[in-house]
Amino acid sequence: MNLLTILVVAIIIYIVAYKVYGNYLDKVAGIDEKTKTPAHAMNDGVDYVPAKAPVLLGHHFASIAGAGPITGPIAAIVFGWLPCFLWIVLGCVFIGGVHDYFGLIASVRHKGKSIGEVIGSYVGKKARTWFLLFAWLTLVLVVAVFAILTAQGFAANASVATAGFLILLIAMGMGFALYRANMSLSLVTIIGVILLFVSIWIGIAAPFLYFNQLTWTWILIVYIFFASTLPVWMMLQPRDYLSSFLLYAALIGGVVGIFIVRPTLAYPSYTSFKTGVGYLFPMLFVTIACGAVSGFHSMVASGTTAKQLDNEKDTRLVGYGAMLIEGVLAVVSLGTAAILTQEGMKAGLAEWGGAVGVFAHGLGKFLAGFGVPEQVGIVFGSLTISSFLITSLDTATRLGRYCFEELTAEKMPALSNRYAGTIITVIGGGALALTGQWAPIWPIFGSANQLLAGLALMGATAYLAHLGRNFKVTYYPMAFMMIVTIAALINLVFTNFGKANYLLGTLSVLLLILASFVVYNGFLALGKIKDKIAAVKAE
Repeated sequence: MNLLTILVVAIIIYIVAYKVYGNYLDKVAGIDEKTKTPAHAMNDGVDYVPAKAPVLLGHHFASIAGAGPITGPIAAIVFGWLPCFLWIVLGCVFIGGVHDYFGLIASVRHKGKSIGEVIGSYVGKKARTWFLLFAWLTLVLVVAVFAILTAQGFAANASVATAGFLILLIAMGMGFALYRANMSLSLVTIIGVILLFVSIWIGIAAPFLYFNQLTWTWILIVYIFFASTLPVWMMLQPRDYLSSFLLYAALIGGVVGIFIVRPTLAYPSYTSFKTGVGYLFPMLFVTIACGAVSGFHSMVASGTTAKQLDNEKDTRLVGYGAMLIEGVLAVVSLGTAAILTQEGMKAGLAEWGGAVGVFAHGLGKFLAGFGVPEQVGIVFGSLTISSFLITSLDTATRLGRYCFEELTAEKMPALSNRYAGTIITVIGGGALALTGQWAPIWPIFGSANQLLAGLALMGATAYLAHLGRNFKVTYYPMAFMMIVTIAALINLVFTNFGKANYLLGTLSVLLLILASFVVYNGFLALGKIKDKIAAVKAE
């Protein structure tokens, strides 16, 4: 089997899904182009700022595409490339894309509040509190894992760190040019993209930032505090927009390279139901997270993105479209592992620094197909991953702040501000990040993240049911994600306590308890809503 074949199949399915299923989702949601979105109605120049569709797509895609669509498929390939491919494609179209779409539109119609507020409106206040606490803990895990991975990447490669720092400065300049100097988006984009690639050249030719992992961790802790509290136009929005061009370049370069090189899939299509990762069910669906579906995406969609949506008609492009683009990235990432033999894969993980190294070396081979030196391609791949990580890192911190503000708004208003929420979120994630060990955190993060997707789909289902619309599009994905992830989380409880990892074992139990309360209240609420609908129809 050729990698080009499965890539073309995936792209065709995604294009058809965007046109056909995306149009159906628009009808289910009842998209209204004339409705004023919160970005306009509540514009405050800090969090609520309308963004043009391409800019917002760049921010959203850069924020949701963290390490998940890259590391997940590479880690899960131990089951064989075929199960991974099927889950990525089908998951994106029918679960992940739907999850992101309704997470965005439901938030837009609730003043840009998180999906937790939607749950509070249609499931109940107690369920809202449990969900927000669950979501906040999950985001703390996201901050910890992505901070560790980013610090490791910067410490291992000064070129990546240098280019990343320069890109941040360029992006801030773009923010001032767009929102204070009122320069045109086209001109600012052209200048920014040129400077983007100049910064990459400087990073490769003359790197100047050499720090160890611990120092980088502290620097990142300080950075995410400011990234969470400064106005979105100053840092978050322009940096994500600029980084998106780097991400698009890597993605397009990888796809074009695959068309030219046409590498053969050397890894077996299927290995066995039980591997070192665990059983295919449920672990495949937890290991491959962001590339198919991710609860973190609903927090991005209903957190920062909903506050910047210019028009409801942009929901399909930003919500559903970004997930499908991420699906293409996940297939490319899967391909970087699938072109290796099982022995080659083991050697690559050991010699190249894990899944990130496998992806960077694979991308280097693809880019070499049209003349890019392989070593430059490897550095470019590493920088791309770092951009993915850091955009998700600072977005996760801001989202953690939002969750904390909503949690404390009624009973502890003194803590319901951007500084207190950010500090507490940073302390929680930073403390875990300073351990420097992401591997023990990843499985529980993956399970919590996927269960968060199930809970977000529950909120969307309750919202659609309340409107009297067809809620099956979210109900069946919700049921599947809950079954899969609760099974995985129960497994992790026994695994962590069995290995005497009492901290993560206790955290697994806590997450399971919180999720159980939300699920219980959710199904009660859905039952009541369906009874009301039935009563109305009977009349």
